[in-house]
Amino acid sequence: MHKKTYIVLLIIVLAILSVVFLTFIQSDPPPDIVDQPDEQSSEEISEEDLTEESGDEEQNSISQNIQDGVKEVIDALNFFKKDTHIVAIGDSLTQGVGDETNNQGYVGILEDRLNEQDYDVTFDNFGKRGNRTDHLLKRLKDDPEITESLEEADMVLITIGANDIMQIMKDNFMNLTEEPFMKEREPYGDRLSEIFEYILSVNEETDIYLLGFFNPFEKYFGDIKALEQILTRWSNTSLEVTNQYEQVNYIPMQDIYQNETENVFAEDHFHPNSKGYELIAERVITYLENEIQEAQN
Repeated sequence: MHKKTYIVLLIIVLAILSVVFLTFIQSDPPPDIVDQPDEQSSEEISEEDLTEESGDEEQNSISQNIQDGVKEVIDALNFFKKDTHIVAIGDSLTQGVGDETNNQGYVGILEDRLNEQDYDVTFDNFGKRGNRTDHLLKRLKDDPEITESLEEADMVLITIGANDIMQIMKDNFMNLTEEPFMKEREPYGDRLSEIFEYILSVNEETDIYLLGFFNPFEKYFGDIKALEQILTRWSNTSLEVTNQYEQVNYIPMQDIYQNETENVFAEDHFHPNSKGYELIAERVITYLENEIQEAQN
């Protein structure tokens, strides 16, 4: 949140405190204790009783005003502390490999864009190059820093699975068919489910967003339809698993670079460059913005 916003909110808080204070000091002081005549008519006693009751009501009203004012001040002060904590976990796409600006890829761009829009957002980035689903599962369970961050997370962003596919390609490079990709889809889905289960066991209130696959080979091997079909099937598995959880959302990415004329890949021709990550960040923002607005209201 920008400094100007803090100043405006501080003025509001001070104004509330002033109103509460003035309400208190301007109220009528309790009547002084004076000697009463020995004899009073029943009418006079009745008027005194009414005056005492009126005074009690006034004091109660003042007390309630003070309580209400204090509550408003506390609520306003809590607003200063209210932010949205986002944890990004996964593979090299989360780490930002290929981003020539060294801005942590889509995560860094996302943080910059949201803060530019006056959202009070903090990020923790636990992306690690080469992570497969089995690697990520182990890291989640073994790294207390990740667990601690997840406990405070309002949202969790995940990129995972591309290295699972790449591992199959490496293992079957000399005899590459669709069969091993079909065989490994179910175990991939099971591990993905374990990842979601673990995160929700740590923080049952958080919202999880899984970013889908894109085809890094489309520019060079776009005519090989089998690759696109494999990615589509694995994307469908990802979607099927996310649909099993109310708090897990799927962000499609398979079309993210289709018909893009500008170069969106780094020198390795596999990872996005800053432009490629910018397109990913824009897609993610369209899915996150409503959630962030609700979290900060």
